[in-house]
Amino acid sequence: MRYQLQIVIDLPRSRVIELFDSTENLPKWQEGLLSFEPIEGEPGQVGAKSQMRFQMGQRTIEMVETITARNLPEEFSATYEANKVWNSVANHFEEASSTQTRWTTKHEFRCKGFIRVLAFLMPGMFKKQSYKYMQAFKAFAESEAAAA
Repeated sequence: MRYQLQIVIDLPRSRVIELFDSTENLPKWQEGLLSFEPIEGEPGQVGAKSQMRFQMGQRTIEMVETITARNLPEEFSATYEANKVWNSVANHFEEASSTQTRWTTKHEFRCKGFIRVLAFLMPGMFKKQSYKYMQAFKAFAESEAAAA
């Protein structure tokens, strides 16, 4: 399953990248994130792997992030692997104006077992969750700017 999402953030691209590129900020906009631990390679660089743990309802989900592209301020891409799910996310950042940034994400999911059935029957569920994270980042980034 593949899809693309887009949101406009009311901040200059340089500030968006500064906030997006900080692992310290992840818990501020990724709901349920319990931990983010580097496990291989130079953190933040292509090839680096990190273990992420999320609390989602009653379940704890663990996944491995592998950075596949880092061409900031234009692009940051990674894959996320969890039990029976592989997800690729390409993040692209464009200047919409001097005070706005257009953030576009391109997603690809490959699922196995029951999750594959869910993805087939309810693809909107995946899009909704992805967009929820984008909206949370936008709210976080814009509130950080207002507080500064």
